[in-house]
Amino acid sequence: MATRLRQSRRKCTVIGGSGFLGQHMVQSLLEKGYTVNVFDVREGFKNSKVQFFLGDLCNKKDLLPALQGVTVVFHCASPSPSSHNRDLFYKVNYLGTKAVIEACKEAGVEKLVLTSSASVVFEGTDIKHGTEDLPYAKKPIDYYTETKILQEKEVLSASDPERNFFTTAIRPHGIFGPQDPHLVPVIIQAAKSGKMKFMIGDGQNLVDFTFVENVVHGHMLAAEQLERDSPLCGKAFNITNDEPVLFWEFMSRILTGLDYEAPKYRIPYWLAYYLAFLLSLVVTLLSPFVTVHPTFTPMRVALAGTFHYYSCERAKKHMGYKPLVSLDEAVAKTLKSFPHLHRAA
Repeated sequence: MATRLRQSRRKCTVIGGSGFLGQHMVQSLLEKGYTVNVFDVREGFKNSKVQFFLGDLCNKKDLLPALQGVTVVFHCASPSPSSHNRDLFYKVNYLGTKAVIEACKEAGVEKLVLTSSASVVFEGTDIKHGTEDLPYAKKPIDYYTETKILQEKEVLSASDPERNFFTTAIRPHGIFGPQDPHLVPVIIQAAKSGKMKFMIGDGQNLVDFTFVENVVHGHMLAAEQLERDSPLCGKAFNITNDEPVLFWEFMSRILTGLDYEAPKYRIPYWLAYYLAFLLSLVVTLLSPFVTVHPTFTPMRVALAGTFHYYSCERAKKHMGYKPLVSLDEAVAKTLKSFPHLHRAA
């Protein structure tokens, strides 16, 4: 894992530490001997070594007690990308992050490491070896991404080395791992409802899926090396498994690993996108009368049928990043953690 922070700087706060990524980050920090605070809306898990602070992310007064004597803050709080609550996305990802920045400065925190997303540059068209120099999406694929763009801009622009405040953003893509509450359960639920029989497109599109331990590793490296005159200050860094994989091959590995059938049939990408677009229009027209949240959307079609994988060269060069867990090992570890999702014989 990352080189340890100096002995005098071993106290940190994980904002959103009760979530999936946050819990993995907390565990890794504890294993390295750090003193860890967690700030969240809920406690989420029990650990006598962790001090929990519960409160509203948008309230600086709630945040300040969790930041006292802290050198590094990891900010990974965010609603689930699958949420339909636009107000919550804006409140947590944007307004909450502004409050975090203000609270960090007031509490004397030196380093703020944000969990951003590689999707901030994705507009639903192919990205191959995407670098951090790509412009932010002018037409983000969803409102979650739109607010992540706002969030990242706030954090990176807040970097102020002259006042001893350093910020950076980690952009993971397709996070998964043991007890993942999003990716694997969603795939299995779709399979149970008969929605995983069709493969969108020709099946040749490569994407990134990133094991949670590698994402944590990237954050650790960033925290260690974020300092005055560092090339990390005010910059974003892609963190992936550095092993682009065929999207439908990955889906099939998850499905067959839990005894479900892999997709058998193909539907042309243009047709799937057109049908999803028509469905979204119908939902919009019906919205004054009935609330419908379709799972077949243009955004999900784009994620399933386009190339979207990213270069980690900047992280390798400036952070010494290298994935700790290969994709094969990551899939095996993940599947092992979901015995209850195996298809009944």
